[in-house]
Formats: sequence, structure tokens, C-alpha cells
Amino acid sequence: MELILSTSPAELTLDPACQPEPIPRSNLAKLTLDPAHQPELILSPRLSELTPGSACHPEMTLRPGSTELTLEPVHCRPELLDACADLINEQWPRSRASRLHSLGQSSDNFPLCLMLLSSNPTPGAAPIVVGHARLSRVLDQPQSLLVETVVVARALRGRGFGRCLMEGLEVFAQARGFRRLHLTTHDQLNFYAHLGYRLGEPVQGLVFTSRRLPTTLLSAFPRAFPPRPPCNVLSPTAQAAPRAPKGPSLPPPPPLPEPLTSSSLLPARPLPQNLLETQYCDLRGCPIFWMEKDI
Repeated sequence: MELILSTSPAELTLDPACQPEPIPRSNLAKLTLDPAHQPELILSPRLSELTPGSACHPEMTLRPGSTELTLEPVHCRPELLDACADLINEQWPRSRASRLHSLGQSSDNFPLCLMLLSSNPTPGAAPIVVGHARLSRVLDQPQSLLVETVVVARALRGRGFGRCLMEGLEVFAQARGFRRLHLTTHDQLNFYAHLGYRLGEPVQGLVFTSRRLPTTLLSAFPRAFPPRPPCNVLSPTAQAAPRAPKGPSLPPPPPLPEPLTSSSLLPARPLPQNLLETQYCDLRGCPIFWMEKDI
């Protein structure tokens, strides 16, 4: 006869063939922030229930050490919208109303905002918003997603939560049939490189107000444009040039030969980017690196 009691904090197994031995459980409700501890990713079995057609996806459970974390869509936890907006605004200040409006547009059809949550040590209190990331579909790449607005609470950085967030995003995307993630970064190249990301080409995320742009235009959009000389436009009030007297027209002069240069012999190609420099810039003119990963 074997009796298993699993409802108490300790798990006790009684078996006549062996001596009873209490097995204590770790307190999952306590937030452990040990800088020397390396988090470990353990996925909940409920991930197999994740289907694209579900209204609210089951949560994904991540357990770095004894800290229980869940990765959940924002639209499934509307009571945490304010806390999530505060977390993002801590890194990128913005109008609160505008931030809440953007988060409120999250849906299963993408773009979709995800929160990394930690159980609160206070009984009955709301979970702690540890991190946030946004996923958008990619134009002309049905199996790709664009990762944006990746942020971890400032007080919890450097302790492995960023890695848990990114690894959770990969599992979430894989469960929905996606095979590649794209992102941009200004100064976190080494972090993403350690996670398996490599330098890639620009892509266009499909957002709420975006229009479908041609791929040829997209390839030039993220790059820094050289200054253009001012165009001389004739004023409508300017006097017209005097007309030539009527008579037999003279043949036009032959065109001048074009000087041969190295640029005219070879087609223009984009400059290669590396971990030290890039040819791409954001809308403010700051250098930006495009990275991607197959999942």
C-alpha cells in the first residue's frame, strides 16, 4: 500500500517496504534574487495545450531556481496594464495614456505584448511584472516574428531574467508555428549573440497602423540617407525664357563621353555590418544593428 499526500507544503510517501522520508518543497512564492545563481529554464507541461486558436493562451511557467515566473499575454491580465506601462516607461519615457493605449491593442492576432511575471511574496497581492516584450508579424515572412520593446525591471537586471524572457519568447513562438525571430539593438549585441542571434537584414513588422510597403523600399528605409542638395524650383511668377526665332532647327550636339570611374564599373552594394559598425540607423539617426535567430 502506498499513500501519497501532495496537498501539504511537504511531500510525504509511506511505503511498507521503505522507511518514510519527508521531501520538503521549495517556497515558490518567494522571490529569490541571488546574483551568483544561474537561472534554469523549466517549461510547464501545459505548453502542449497552446494552440493558435485559443482565446487566452495557457501560461508558460519558468522557474529560475526557486523563483516561479510566468510568461503571459497582456490582454489576458488587464489588471496589470498599469504596472507594465510603468516598467516600460522606466526605460523609455512616454505619455502614460499613449503607453496604455499601445498595450491595450495586444491580441492573439498580433502584435502581442507579453509580460514576464513573478509570484508576489505577499499573500493575495498581484504578481510582480519582471519584464516585457512585444511580438509582431513580419512582412512577406509568414514564419517570422519581430521582437520589440524588450525590457527587464531595472532593479532585477543582471540576474538572468533577461535570458529567461528571451528563451520564453522562443518557446511561445515555436508553439504557434514560427521559425525565426528578428530584433534590433543599439548596444546589447553581445547579450543577443550569446543567445544564438546573428547579424541579419532589416525587416518590416506589421503594426496596427502600418501599410504594406514594397520590399525594395524596405531595404533602403532603415539606412542613413546622405544629405540631398536643395532643388531649384522655378517660381510661377518667374518670366519665361525668350523663344528662339522660327527657322530650320539645328541638329543637337553629340553627347560628351562619360568619365570612367570605379563606381560606374561595379554595381552599388550595401556595406557589410559587423559587431563594431553598421550601415543602418534608426529614425533618430543612431546606429542600429539588425539580428535574427532560427528557432
